[in-house]
Amino acid sequence: MYSSGLSKRSRRSPRRTVVRRVVALSVLGIVIVAGVAYGAYRALRPHNVSHPNVSFTKPQTTTTQTTTQAPDTFAWPLYGYTLDRTRDFTAGGAKLDPPFKVAWHDGGNALLEFPPSIDAGYLYFMDDSATVKKVRASDGHHLWHNDIGTLSAATPALDIKDQLLFVPTLSDTGKEPGNGRFAALSMKTGKIVWSIPVSSGSESSPLYRDGVVYFGTQAGTVYGVAAKTGKILWSFSAAGDVKGGPAYSDGLLYFGDYAGKVYALHASTGKLAWEAGSGTGAFGYGSGRFYSTAAVAYGRVYVGNTNGAMYSFAAKTGALAWDVSTGAYVYAAPSVADVSGLGPTVYVGSYNGDFYAFNAQSGAIRWVHRDGYQISGSSTIIGNTVYYSDFDHYTTGLNTRTGKSVFRFHDGAYTPMVATPKALYLAGNYTLYELLPKH
Repeated sequence: MYSSGLSKRSRRSPRRTVVRRVVALSVLGIVIVAGVAYGAYRALRPHNVSHPNVSFTKPQTTTTQTTTQAPDTFAWPLYGYTLDRTRDFTAGGAKLDPPFKVAWHDGGNALLEFPPSIDAGYLYFMDDSATVKKVRASDGHHLWHNDIGTLSAATPALDIKDQLLFVPTLSDTGKEPGNGRFAALSMKTGKIVWSIPVSSGSESSPLYRDGVVYFGTQAGTVYGVAAKTGKILWSFSAAGDVKGGPAYSDGLLYFGDYAGKVYALHASTGKLAWEAGSGTGAFGYGSGRFYSTAAVAYGRVYVGNTNGAMYSFAAKTGALAWDVSTGAYVYAAPSVADVSGLGPTVYVGSYNGDFYAFNAQSGAIRWVHRDGYQISGSSTIIGNTVYYSDFDHYTTGLNTRTGKSVFRFHDGAYTPMVATPKALYLAGNYTLYELLPKH
């Protein structure tokens, strides 16, 4: 079902340009000292939209249950941790809060743009040169690696029951997108079980659920594929490149495209449930592009756009609940959690050098942390801390409730953190680290 006529859209984008930003006055005229959060900052910029009464499912409790799952059976099986891609591991509890010590580190010669997946004491990841690796979590020992292509940017998805790992490549032949593939590898051996050619290439971190794996392509096609065989079950053509990974909730898949649209598809058939635009001049900015992987929580879909806005849509209907402008690209996928003492909150960084905490229902800004450098990668919530990296190649951890800086590490650029119940794993520029709590 792949046609040689599919367009091979360029992957070049501003997130690849590492430009240092100068700490400046905010557009609201408030001087923010770099590294300090300012709380209860609710003022929305002109042209922002807020419809807080759009369907929102309030959580039953703000009390977080800590995980009791043993590290040797624990799984972080896909980009974003859960099928709804909320990147919420508050269940790790205070025992995973800083400070940390580096237990081991493993360097390579290719960029680590996306973090590992985890299962039963092993890490699975792919660097930007399309080398897939399996590493023992306890000591960083390499079990296998497989050079399946030449260019990639995604986190593997795991089918733990059948011991399969799924990855896309942007290219198998060069350093520009095109002539890629989508492959299933054995988690035990790293050998390719099956693969599908993708003429446009793909950087969509896949999602596996109940025997089917889902991903998008640079040509704007989203696929549902039988996980064991690679048989294409259905396909859907979006209006633009689909770069983010699809998120799943209540029978629907959610994703955005480079034409500025957000979609909900029925996961079983690929049929369209709804689509929504990111706005026109009526909202005060253009439609932009959705690179961000969506997160689904509280009956809402949360996703960032290159027009500088963070969006919230009703998950059932696509109705716009709110959008808030940051003034610069929002490539990052948001993390979402119900934080004790704060409530349901959306966390995301912007190319303007700020990291935001939004009220998940209304879009009101709870606090902003001034970093001063472009933030391109996604954040992750672990315990009481939300982590992100910037283009100054530092990883920062902020208290989820206050925005106060509680952690800073001398490596990172994109999406830095994943965890088990006893350790954190930080993806630096070229090096993977295990961090163990000191307490």
